Amino acid sequence: MARSDIRFDSADIEIAAHLYTPDTPTAGPLSALVVGHPGTGVKEQTSGTYAQRLAERGFVTLAFDAAHQGESGGLPRGLEDPAQRVEDFKAAVSYLIARDDIAEDRIGLLGICASGGYSLSATGSDSRVRAVAAVCTADPSRQFRLGADGGQNPAVFRSLLDAAARARTAAARGKDPGVMTMFPRSAEQAHALGGEHGVEGFEYYCTTRGEHERSAKFLAWESIDRLAGYDPFFAVPLIGPRPMLQIVGDRAVTSWMAVQAHQRATGPAELYWIEGASHVDLYDKKEYIDAAVDKLTAFFSTHLNARGSSS
Repeated sequence: MARSDIRFDSADIEIAAHLYTPDTPTAGPLSALVVGHPGTGVKEQTSGTYAQRLAERGFVTLAFDAAHQGESGGLPRGLEDPAQRVEDFKAAVSYLIARDDIAEDRIGLLGICASGGYSLSATGSDSRVRAVAAVCTADPSRQFRLGADGGQNPAVFRSLLDAAARARTAAARGKDPGVMTMFPRSAEQAHALGGEHGVEGFEYYCTTRGEHERSAKFLAWESIDRLAGYDPFFAVPLIGPRPMLQIVGDRAVTSWMAVQAHQRATGPAELYWIEGASHVDLYDKKEYIDAAVDKLTAFFSTHLNARGSSS
């Protein structure tokens, strides 16, 4: 497997990506997968892990930093713009199609966490994508509105919208709008705010377990009102008859979002549960990633006619 640093354009924003190519010689063009990272993540974290593992199975894989984040361009920094996030996936498909070594009719999408939701939306509205999979599917819009477990007091999101409105007003008056801090200062604070799920997120993004210097610790405030009225699952019925796979840990508090997406499917769809795994376990714990990669390899090998092995 070899890794190349590449750049491509997404709505006039330069996107930074890593392209992984398998070492095994093949005759003719290869199947390819676009791999998107979780919210606040970067391509060097879990999306890069999945991209590398799937390249070892025979796929060309492209893991990219979303616009406004990581090494990609775009201002303001830390902006979570759902429309742009979907555009990034489509721009990545366009990049792959323009390559001579890629079979344009054998391209799939893989989204992890927030990119799981975005990948479903991108597939529903882009018929060039032949198959889509999501790991620990999440929709940032639902998570901000309703909480990770779906039981958040509505007043919480109203307060975030008020803060976003104040930030826009400050910017209009030439003042610093500030940013929304995404992580508390300690695991104890993370537990108080979000229970076990909050602690796992803190440990992955803010400790040596998984932190990266370019992984965002904040969001631009306008991310909140851009997310407020967005629903990536609206496009799920448009995916059929193309196949859709979601891989979810059976301990994930976010799994209700994957269930909602699955219920909207009109074509072949599978909700695959990994026993014992939480949401964040599927980011980096080998025993769970091994199971997920085996399932993904079988899925994409079948539906993209790839030469990868499911063993």
